[in-house]
Amino acid sequence: MEQGLVIKTTGKWHTVIDSLNNKVSCSIRGNLRTRGIRSTNPVAVGDRVEFYRIEREGTGVITDILDRKNYIIRKSSKLSKSSHILAANVDQAFLIVTLKLPETPLRFIDRFLCIAEAYRIPAGIIFNKTDIYDNELVVRMQYLSGIYENIGYQCLATSAVDKSGIEKLKSTLKGKISVLAGNSGVGKSTLINIIDPRHNIRTNEVSKYHKTGKHTTTFPEMHTLDIGGFIIDTPGIKGFGIIDIDRDELFHYFPEIFKKSENCKYYNCMHVREPGCAVRQAVYDKEISEERYESYLSIYFEDNEKYRSKGY
Repeated sequence: MEQGLVIKTTGKWHTVIDSLNNKVSCSIRGNLRTRGIRSTNPVAVGDRVEFYRIEREGTGVITDILDRKNYIIRKSSKLSKSSHILAANVDQAFLIVTLKLPETPLRFIDRFLCIAEAYRIPAGIIFNKTDIYDNELVVRMQYLSGIYENIGYQCLATSAVDKSGIEKLKSTLKGKISVLAGNSGVGKSTLINIIDPRHNIRTNEVSKYHKTGKHTTTFPEMHTLDIGGFIIDTPGIKGFGIIDIDRDELFHYFPEIFKKSENCKYYNCMHVREPGCAVRQAVYDKEISEERYESYLSIYFEDNEKYRSKGY
C-alpha cells in the first residue's frame, strides 16, 4: 500500500502522484462510497489517499482517504440535497470576481465567503479583468474592496492583459496550496497561465472584445507553481449553494454581523426582525453593508418562497 496526493479528478478516474512524483491513474474501491461520505465526489483534488497498484494495467485503486484538515464544499448543482467538494487540504481560497464580462453577483461572493468561514479556510477576492473597467467600475471595485477588507478579507486587482497585480498575486500564492473558484469566463485558467506559463491550460480563443480567454476547465486540477506551492483550478460555477450550515448559526460566518451580535438585546437574536437587534441598527447606521446584510437574509430565508428582504 502507498500514499499519494490527488491532483485531478475526472469522475471515475483520479490522478494521484506518488512519493516520487509519478502520476498514477486510479479508480475508487467500491465500498469507499458507502462509508459515510455524503458528497457526490468522495475523492477530491487535494486529498491524500492510500492506494495500491495494478501493475499489469499500469493503474491503481484508492482504498482510503486520509484525514482532511479542511475542505471547501458547495451544494451539488445536479442533486440539490447533496454536496460537492471543490478541493481539500488547502491553505487559502480565492474567488475570482469580474465586474463586467461577466458580472459576478454580490450574493455569489458572500455565499463563497460564508462557506470558507464555516470550514475555517482563509479566503480572499481577486478582482480580475481590470483593464476593461471604466472609471465607474473602478470606483465600484474600490467600494467593494473597502467593504471586504474592512471585515478581514484580502482583496487583489489583476489583469492578464496588462499584467497589473500579477506580481502581488504571485507573492500571495507562493508556497501555499491555493484554490481558485468563480463563475465561468472570469479568467481563472488565463491567470494561472500568466502566473506559471509552463502549464499552458487551455482557454478559448482570446476575444478582442473580452480581452481574455474564456475559462474552459471541465474538471478540478492541482498544478505546481514554479514559485513554490500549488494552485487548484476549478470548473466555472453558476451558483454557490449553501449546505450543512444550521441557519441559527449562519450569522457566525458573517464576521461583521457576528461581532455586532454581542450587543443584541436577546442572546438568541437571529438579526431578522427581533427588537433590540444591534445588527439591524448597525445596518441602519451604515456600519454594516446593506448589501452584505441582504446576502445574509437571502441565505437565512433560502427555502422561504414568500421571503422579500425589503422591510426587514
